[in-house]
Amino acid sequence: MLILSRKIGESIVIDGRIHVTVMRVDGEVVKLGIAAPSEVPVHRKEVYEEIQRSNQQALTKQSTALPKFGGKLPKLNAAASP
Repeated sequence: MLILSRKIGESIVIDGRIHVTVMRVDGEVVKLGIAAPSEVPVHRKEVYEEIQRSNQQALTKQSTALPKFGGKLPKLNAAASP
């Protein structure tokens, strides 16, 4: 893990495309501004972990079979025209 010191208004750049700027410090809370391309998802860690859990559950969840249709379908007459 890389540990950096930054002051308010200073930034770091990740991969040349993602800019993280220290916006404000309120006690123990640090406000960060993140500028990234729209195709790069940016989430708080707890949100990211919940998305991963949901995706994993969706992959492993057994799908319920649809109920079978009980009635007969009418035969279509290909020779009939409107």
